[in-house]
Amino acid sequence: MKSTVQAVEYGEDSLVSKRSLRALWHLARPAQWTKNLFVFVGIIFSNQWNDSGLILRTIVAVMAFSLVSSSVYIMNDLIDLVRDRLHPIKRYRPLAAGLISLYSARLLLFTCLTLGLLLGSIVSPITVGLLAVYFIQNIVYSKVLKHVVILDAFSISFGFMLRIFVGTWGLGIEPSRWLLLSGLMVTLFLGFGKRLAESNKLSAQSFAHRPVLGNYSLGLLTQLIDITAGGVIISYSLYTLDASTDALHQTTALIYTVPLVIYGIFRYLFLIHKGESADPSRVLVSDPHIIITVCLWLLSVIWILN
Repeated sequence: MKSTVQAVEYGEDSLVSKRSLRALWHLARPAQWTKNLFVFVGIIFSNQWNDSGLILRTIVAVMAFSLVSSSVYIMNDLIDLVRDRLHPIKRYRPLAAGLISLYSARLLLFTCLTLGLLLGSIVSPITVGLLAVYFIQNIVYSKVLKHVVILDAFSISFGFMLRIFVGTWGLGIEPSRWLLLSGLMVTLFLGFGKRLAESNKLSAQSFAHRPVLGNYSLGLLTQLIDITAGGVIISYSLYTLDASTDALHQTTALIYTVPLVIYGIFRYLFLIHKGESADPSRVLVSDPHIIITVCLWLLSVIWILN
């Protein structure tokens, strides 16, 4: 009888342990790591495909940014714990749902941040500095900027731009000015698109859960999205036509990748207006059209540049 009770208790402890590990895994938001693929922008357009050392450092940089970004998501959940418990969707997150303790969350935050910075130090001192800026910027965002109209989207954009900076300056690659402008337009487009999708999804409850959404009218968000979408297409097109781009890659064929970019932008516009998702990272891994378009664009760029 005693052995049976012990076996049951062991089974329950094992089950609790698995649930806790699963909750910690979800708390780190691995699904969001797709955003860190922006780090690869530098090596894709630097014409340094044969440098195995650079490729390895880029992979390490992506891993470092993934860990630091996980620490940021945990920090945000700790800061927004009370508000998340009232949110129709976020209340099911591990911390808001009470699946893990505050101590465990803080410990995981510290571990991810420390390991991320250590990995960043392998890449370069600049990478460590950019990762630190990313973490600090997100503290400012969570405390202040997320409540300020327009600046909230610019702050989201800056987080994406830091990924591009890590993939360029952090690796000793000098980025094209047009490429940086394209990155800015893309990230602003994603930021305002996220706000529109959030507004559509929360509807009448949006003011309580995200007061800043009350300052965005549907007309304003639509205009901002249209402007940045046009900016993406124009800036990327000009990048492919720039003389310095032709000289670096010894080809004028990059212009043929523009239709794929245009289709991807239009598809994403369709999805956010349809209310499919407020999260760009989820769209990237869930919508077949976006997945195929991104893969075709990437393969086309690699084939043209090689």
